[in-house]
Amino acid sequence: MARIPEDSVNKILDSADIIDVVSDFVSLKRRGANYVACCPFHNEKTPSFYVSQTKGIFKCFGCGKSGTAIGFLMEHENLNYVEALQYLAKKYHIEIEEEEEDPEYQLRKSRKESLYLVTDFAAKHFKNNLQTEEGSNIGKNYFLSRGLEEDTIEKYSLGWAMRSRHSLMDEAHTQGFKEEFLIAAGLCSKRDDGSLFDRFYDRAIFPIHSETGRVLGFGGRTLRSNFKEIGIGKYVNSPESEIYDKSKTLYGIYFAKSEIVRQDLCILVEGYLDVLSMHQLGIKNVVASSGTSLTPNQIRLIKRYSSNVLIIYDGDSAGIHAALRGISLVLKEGLNVKLVLLPADEDPDSYARKHSLAEVNDYIAQNSRDFIEFKSDLLLKEAGNDPLKRANLINDIADTIALIPDNIVRASYVKYAANRFSIDEQLLYDRSKRSRDAMLIADKKEEMRQARRDEIAAEQEATQGSSLQENTAVALAQTETVASPNKIIITQPRLQALERDLIEFILVYGFVSLQFDESSKFYSQESETVVEFIDKHIISKDEDLSFVNPSYKKVYDEYMRMYFDEELSEQSILARLRDGEDAQIRAVAMDILIDKYQLSMKRLENSMTEINTRLQKHVPKAILAYKLERVKLEAEALNKQLASGQVTDIEGILSHLAKLNKVRNALSLELGRV
Repeated sequence: MARIPEDSVNKILDSADIIDVVSDFVSLKRRGANYVACCPFHNEKTPSFYVSQTKGIFKCFGCGKSGTAIGFLMEHENLNYVEALQYLAKKYHIEIEEEEEDPEYQLRKSRKESLYLVTDFAAKHFKNNLQTEEGSNIGKNYFLSRGLEEDTIEKYSLGWAMRSRHSLMDEAHTQGFKEEFLIAAGLCSKRDDGSLFDRFYDRAIFPIHSETGRVLGFGGRTLRSNFKEIGIGKYVNSPESEIYDKSKTLYGIYFAKSEIVRQDLCILVEGYLDVLSMHQLGIKNVVASSGTSLTPNQIRLIKRYSSNVLIIYDGDSAGIHAALRGISLVLKEGLNVKLVLLPADEDPDSYARKHSLAEVNDYIAQNSRDFIEFKSDLLLKEAGNDPLKRANLINDIADTIALIPDNIVRASYVKYAANRFSIDEQLLYDRSKRSRDAMLIADKKEEMRQARRDEIAAEQEATQGSSLQENTAVALAQTETVASPNKIIITQPRLQALERDLIEFILVYGFVSLQFDESSKFYSQESETVVEFIDKHIISKDEDLSFVNPSYKKVYDEYMRMYFDEELSEQSILARLRDGEDAQIRAVAMDILIDKYQLSMKRLENSMTEINTRLQKHVPKAILAYKLERVKLEAEALNKQLASGQVTDIEGILSHLAKLNKVRNALSLELGRV
């Protein structure tokens, strides 16, 4: 990672459209002038995540996270500032001439970035192996035999791990990769004697990509038919690491997300080849659970792009049970779910290879079933005419309905199920309600237990002392990071609201000219902008009332520095504040510039008044209120000195207090206060 010149940074920021960027990860729906979705940063049932295209910002009113396109990428993808810029440069095909890295900058590269570099190297290594005699004869022939085309093999970076147990390791050493990162990424393991060996060998390789296309890990499939006899697993998967969490990853999501958003539907299958064959056929809104059982986090990942899920599993017993489990998880997360079971002895891979696109689409359309219909048909076969089994089936259906978070949807399904089973709707409703109440209580207890576990972990971490501090210092030295985007540093709470008001006038109305009447004490023949007026009255030759709170002072100083640059427009200044590297400045800018989407009485009154009229009234008032509070604080400090009994110049302090009281009275009078 190298430094990006300022010209390139500006070009990237000018090109980035926040709707375009956020839509890569979240399914946005237009609401008025803005866009809304369920927040990708916390689990919620109703949308509270808003994106403003005109302002170029996002805001969640549930968890409070906010930012620009850069901030979104940093938060969502756990990228640093430079990495986010590089992501946007790649997205918008902007070529950047990166400046030379100095040794100090190189040392600050993050550990995660090192792991990404290692997995990227490994993906290229496995892919290149397909060009060798061994890789071509075994690996590539296997992919071709499974009906995969050259373009598919290339697009998904499929590869081959050589039979040698040190092929990747040897090349990694040649390229200068450290053993530490090869082990941490799960590419190599260490023997008791300290020597390394490849974790993946003699296997077809399926790289697993993040939502942004970065390689997180790998799945390796043996091609040996006697794998059970020789004691090896059919699949070897990358272990979890700092960049790879299986429970939060879906195979194929990078290649499927745009189509999922377009169709507002995610098709969920089980295996790598299921995804690849469906994509190759032309059904591209398909993902798989990456060799794990479906998890709530994976469902939440789907929810970022669509609220509709279609589960297509094998028609055998294992596929049926996996589908039943998937129903419960998907419903509990508030998504709509339908299911398709394929004919016996078929899976999505084999079915896609045997049929045309039209035939597969027709089969899905004709065999998609609602979860109640699916469970009913399935379980009624088992129940037969046995009344007890039939009652258990109905209770099972009621318990499944209880998982649905939306009250109206839940009531609708209760009515549907009651009609289907010819049973009193109230009985079904009561069972569903009892089941839901029990579930909510259990969830609350687990939440409390988890909170306690987190407290214990925090206490244990705090008691680790200097060693923890030392490790933290080392990590910070090696990682180019920024402060939390929600962190605004306040050292004087009593001045916080007043300073924020002044900064808000500067950011929102800074370039507006103030026109005072000749009768006003603020009248001037020369026109002044709001920012010039505030600057003149906050910092003058006689007094220094510059901002006290560090974050507001940073914004003020940076704004004034850019304001007198004739080449910078108001929008350019705001963009630099919102997208700059300083986390405190970004946090203040986002806090102020984001529309709260709530029309208060004050905003209603303001909307009915001319801007200049409002500014003539409120800007001077904000300055006077700020000066008054500063005078009060200074007077209180002097009184404390007197009360301490450790003052030598009592007369001087009393004289100064008298002057402060006069100023205080004058300011109070101007503000209309007693």
